[in-house]
Amino acid sequence: MIYFAFRSLIRIFAVDMKIITNILKPLMPILAAAYGFGLIYVTALPLDGDTPTIASDLLSCLITLVCIILTFFLVKRVEPKWFTSASQFSLKMPKWPIIIGLLMIAPLWLVAEGYLVYGLTSLFHTVQLETVTYTTSELREDLIASIHAVLLAPVLEELCFRQMAISPFRRRGAQVAVCVVMAVLFGMLHVRNFPGAFLAAMAYGLVFIWSRNIWYGVALHAGHNLTATLLAIYCWLGLGDMQMAKIPVIFLTDAPVIVGSIVLAIAGILVVSQRQTNRIKEK
Repeated sequence: MIYFAFRSLIRIFAVDMKIITNILKPLMPILAAAYGFGLIYVTALPLDGDTPTIASDLLSCLITLVCIILTFFLVKRVEPKWFTSASQFSLKMPKWPIIIGLLMIAPLWLVAEGYLVYGLTSLFHTVQLETVTYTTSELREDLIASIHAVLLAPVLEELCFRQMAISPFRRRGAQVAVCVVMAVLFGMLHVRNFPGAFLAAMAYGLVFIWSRNIWYGVALHAGHNLTATLLAIYCWLGLGDMQMAKIPVIFLTDAPVIVGSIVLAIAGILVVSQRQTNRIKEK
């Protein structure tokens, strides 16, 4: 409604749409980040308090779903009318074999991210690690929160911080530059986990630019969060030994998890590659 009112004002005052577009385009990364920060703040309001309840978690999920619908409308219907280059990026969901393959690749990314952040942080100061332990109540809270973290948050965050911010730019160099800016802002959103969030945002952004499809990054993002939840169960069951640091947040997995994630990733790459090959043949 605001969009149509804005367009009506432009027509009334005979303002050239191209001029408005040229002014808005360089501001889109900042506008998209501000929009994303605002929505995430709104979705977190029901969780404000020391002991969030199941009702507050469900309300947060509902608000997030509404935000996703609104944002999907903006990037599908509104943004392409202002920026023609946005149409080069698809909002169509890939075939399920590709989604499954990306979910299989995600655990290796989480493992690699942990060791990469640990290595970079160790260059500047000693990282204090401690063994990860989970009580039943802590695990229950994480499992409830994982519904939001796996199914909803990746969709909203990728639409705001990747699709909305990067798609207005046509040239690959400009897209990568915006990807870096959004990674910094995305890292700031995660505060204590800035290094890991920055690296993750760079990975999702580059995958988005390469694939021209937001759902590739969403799948990796969701798989990353799902793996973190599964590792919490892994530690609670006492199946292995994981180390972590609190600032910045670092998870270092044990050998069985590393080997398992490598095997899964190889299988996932084969699944995605096979599907891509079949798609090319179909064309």
